Amino acid sequence: MDNTTVHYWIEAIGWLASILTVGTYAMNTMLPLRILAIGSSLCFFAYGFALQLWPLLAMEMLLLPINCYRLWQIVSLRGKLAAPERARRPDFSVIRTYGKSRRVAAGSVIFRRGDPVDQLYYIGSGKVLIEELGIEIEGGEIFGEIAFFTDAATRTATARCTEDAQLYEIDEKRFMRLQFEDPSFGLSVMRTVTRRIAENGSWPVGLSGGGAVADGAGGGASFTQS
Repeated sequence: MDNTTVHYWIEAIGWLASILTVGTYAMNTMLPLRILAIGSSLCFFAYGFALQLWPLLAMEMLLLPINCYRLWQIVSLRGKLAAPERARRPDFSVIRTYGKSRRVAAGSVIFRRGDPVDQLYYIGSGKVLIEELGIEIEGGEIFGEIAFFTDAATRTATARCTEDAQLYEIDEKRFMRLQFEDPSFGLSVMRTVTRRIAENGSWPVGLSGGGAVADGAGGGASFTQS
């Protein structure tokens, strides 16, 4: 292969890397964005190595492992959500990774009726009672999820721990980050809300008048307006 042909191949790799980089900006979700970013880094790495562009090589050596790690996070998140979805019970344990851990003693109030809305909660262990409805939520469940789907500004029920519990809480910003990185997470939350409403046999109590509430239960499930 003569020098001219080699030069054309190197130029082609450089153009391909540039096209892949532009493509990342056109992506709407994180999974294809990370895949294109990895492809771009590999092409730029080959391009920089062939032309001995050391600053470019150094940059891609940093970006490549970062994008690979982020891709692994997304694939791992999808796997955690897909397996339980097949079993018809969403697994929200991924909230452990993104949420703030909080140990709550038995008898402690997590939030009271009338408190401002701020968090969605995942129960790592223990049990939580929604007092107004007399519904007890167990480990592996979420509550307060309606917070991110309504305009309500205050809680419409009181949540209290009936035994020592390990809770993980995420605010709206973290919830949106999870949903952006994998839209199926938000879909799983919506399916949970819909299932709980259906198990109640009607729309949640307390929606007349000023809008709000409730914890529905069926098969151990429940939810609260937040």
